[in-house]
Amino acid sequence: MATHGRTVRLFLVDGTPTGLMTAEIMNWTGHVLVSSRSRLADALMREEASRTGIYFLVGNDPDQPSRNRVYVGEGDSVADRLRMHAKDPKKEFWSHVCLVSSKDQNLTKAHVRYLESRLVELVQEADRANIANGNEPTPKLLPESDVADMEYFLSQMQVILPVVGYDFLRPKITAPLSEAGRPVPQPSALELVLSSRKHKIEAKAVEQDGEVTVLKGSTATAKREFVSNDYQALRDSLIKEGRLKPTADQEVLQFIKDVQFPSPSAAAGVIFNRNSNGRTAWKVASTGQTLKDYQDAQLVEQDPSKHVSTVEQE
Repeated sequence: MATHGRTVRLFLVDGTPTGLMTAEIMNWTGHVLVSSRSRLADALMREEASRTGIYFLVGNDPDQPSRNRVYVGEGDSVADRLRMHAKDPKKEFWSHVCLVSSKDQNLTKAHVRYLESRLVELVQEADRANIANGNEPTPKLLPESDVADMEYFLSQMQVILPVVGYDFLRPKITAPLSEAGRPVPQPSALELVLSSRKHKIEAKAVEQDGEVTVLKGSTATAKREFVSNDYQALRDSLIKEGRLKPTADQEVLQFIKDVQFPSPSAAAGVIFNRNSNGRTAWKVASTGQTLKDYQDAQLVEQDPSKHVSTVEQE
């Protein structure tokens, strides 16, 4: 199904890239306000902070340095709720806040309670950050028409939040299994493989928009004989978190769940436990080309100079 472009309007309130920011999508009633914790007082003075809405408290997870921690909340007056959180010693982790309200102010308490419950689900499904909510909000019942409206509202939030720097709602890349048991990437994704008999490595991944998701069951070397690995801290964190675990073979580790990496080289570095050019280490499953050769070939196919007409050749 074809997707259409969207116009996102960003406004730097005080003209600096690190200050208050608002974001809107054309023809969407939602309004996003982003602020650092140090600018919270300024953010709460704005009119939209007094509306009924949803908010996210975002910061590094002190227990898992490789991930962010996110608290999802709602309120009739978001400002009142945020003032309470700012004084809560149990919520010291957050460094930024994101407020989402409606420009037409048609969001009700019932609406935002529904959104809060669904957002917690979406953050957990995306698996890009840890949820700080102590208790999962109970799903709230709404009329069928309101549910449709709120689901559309959520879909727009999933588009706009990554634009302002928050990817915890962005769906993770999935590769459902075909009847033959092989991962089938989504239309915009690319299935990759990485293997090494010497190191007993057999890894499968899906690449989309530069991000590489190494699939559950893939293996990595357990050896530590390499001198340089820029991704050593990330690898150690994955092992500590239990997402990369030892196997019966002392030379092999295994991914026990899908893990997202910001680049092919980050994924290859963790798997090989050494610096590695991911574009040459990973191969496209369907063609056997290295990722580099595959990407270079796409550029050649689109190069007008390579498509000379028959008349010109004669």
